[in-house]
Amino acid sequence: MTEPSATFATRAPTPRVAPLAQLRWRDAVVASAVTETPDARSLVLEVPGWSGHVAGQHVDVRLTAPDGYQATRSYSLSSGPGEAPTITVQEVADGEVSTYLVRDITVGDVLEVRGPIGGYFVWSGLPRPLLLVGGGSGLAPLRAMWRAADPTAPVVVLASVTTPARLLYAAELADRVGTGASVFVHLSRAAVPPDGVRAGGPLEPVTLRSGRVDAASVQGSLTACGWPEADPAVFVCGPTSFVEAVIDLLADAGLDPRSVRAERFG
Repeated sequence: MTEPSATFATRAPTPRVAPLAQLRWRDAVVASAVTETPDARSLVLEVPGWSGHVAGQHVDVRLTAPDGYQATRSYSLSSGPGEAPTITVQEVADGEVSTYLVRDITVGDVLEVRGPIGGYFVWSGLPRPLLLVGGGSGLAPLRAMWRAADPTAPVVVLASVTTPARLLYAAELADRVGTGASVFVHLSRAAVPPDGVRAGGPLEPVTLRSGRVDAASVQGSLTACGWPEADPAVFVCGPTSFVEAVIDLLADAGLDPRSVRAERFG
């Protein structure tokens, strides 16, 4: 299913703003934009009255065209608690909103947001091992979680992307490896680049594997968390088929599926 095409115009921020309830629409100014991959970028927002968020929550974003047509989408917050609200948007083919947010919106433009929203798929940073499994743009809320993680607890990130160029937050993941985290990335549609190509780049310290996430990677990720002696918090986010496959693999490894927090899209 493709989205209808539309042209959006941003507007100047309103001169007030008193704090509003988090489920009411508020103006958000784009404070900065960070290119994450050729088809994704993160938008750092200034939201008057923002009272903070918990890792894993999301916001609704609303755009309004000059003719009054409106489009609303939900985006996970990819910034950690205490940081400015940030969304990471990956462009979707024929996607009116994602294309606008990735290609057209600029610093100083204004959009509307509602949130933060969510109380199930959240992580408050308890001193507990953390396993984060993300497919594609499903890494967005997981970034907020690894930023919120207790520095004394093991953090393991298991990601799946089609090609190395589409891995979100590659440099930050490499930095996490340098501070003790374990990062495993599956390339579902590409071979692992030779060591010489990876040398000196953000992918050098990351463990890369070709093919889809499999039983061996899931078992290895659980082991890196200290399981079964330890009881890791497990979060999975990505397309529905990916999430369901990972939950099955976790169950096959012996983890109770009821202990897994999952968020699906697409």
